Formats: sequence, structure tokens, C-alpha cells
Amino acid sequence: MNYGTIKKFDIANGLGVRVSLFVSGCTHHCKGCFNAEAWDFQYGELFTEQTEQEILDALAHPFIQGLSLLGGEPFEIENQKVLVPFLRKVRQAFPQKDIWCYSGYTLETEILQGKVHTEVTDEFLSYLDVLVDGEFVEELKDISLPYRGSSNQRLIDIPQTLRSSQVILKEIKK
Repeated sequence: MNYGTIKKFDIANGLGVRVSLFVSGCTHHCKGCFNAEAWDFQYGELFTEQTEQEILDALAHPFIQGLSLLGGEPFEIENQKVLVPFLRKVRQAFPQKDIWCYSGYTLETEILQGKVHTEVTDEFLSYLDVLVDGEFVEELKDISLPYRGSSNQRLIDIPQTLRSSQVILKEIKK
């Protein structure tokens, strides 16, 4: 897997100050995408153990609330297989920090049982606190919405959703 950027002090992609990893590779190709260069799976740098350590070191600061995964598309099959072992390390090292993931795929129809569900998807989901799902739709763009770009996208509380077997939206007080 390749990645395009690591932001070590991000305040735009989740609550608090975060470390954000922008992975490469996306097949959605949303009109108006803010990160279209990351559609290419070969864009950026190779994600290595050194990259993992750089992110773990950045997460160690006490003022960092958590990790955000963006893209590209973290739930592309190729990316899931690399991200799951990494997320396992993040959870072990920082169980108190939250993990957000942005995906153009929809939880119920594509992630839980659809075209991107793999043998590692359930484990991937188990590490997440918040999933922002749904493709960016330029015609539904709304800059007043916290932590998402268009009104069709949802902020899903993953632990509650997995426990209840129904989508529970995350309440955000900004």
C-alpha cells in the first residue's frame, strides 16, 4: 500500500488534534474530490514499518486525541489488508485514543456485506470508533456540516452500531 500524506497535527478530520493518514488508491473517483491525486494506487510513498513507527511516535503525544484514516480509500481491498495489522498495533499501544475512518463505501451495503467485505473487514471495523461513510457528492456539498463534505455522508458510531446491529449515528458537539 502507498500513502500520500501524514498530517501529524490535523484538526479538520475528526474531533480534537489528530494524526491523519491519507492512503493511496480509490476507485470511486467522486466529482469534486479534494484529493483526486490519491485515486492512483501508486501515488505517494510505500507504507512501511518505518511509516508505522512515525505514526505511532506522533500518536504518543498526550494532546493527540486519535488517528484518522482517509484517502484515497481505506476500505479498498488492497488497503484493508495492510491497515488491519497496523490498526492492531495502534489499539495495543493507545487503547484510549479514538480511530476515525473516512470511506466512500456505505457501511450496510458495501462494507459489511458487499463488494469490499473481505476476511479482514470485520477486524478493521472492530478497531474504529467513527466511520464517515458515503461518497462525496458535489451537488450535496455543505461546508456547515462537521467532519464531512456532503449531506449524504454519515458519522457512524461503530462500537454502538456493531453491538446493536443497526446504524447509530455519532452525536458531535463542536
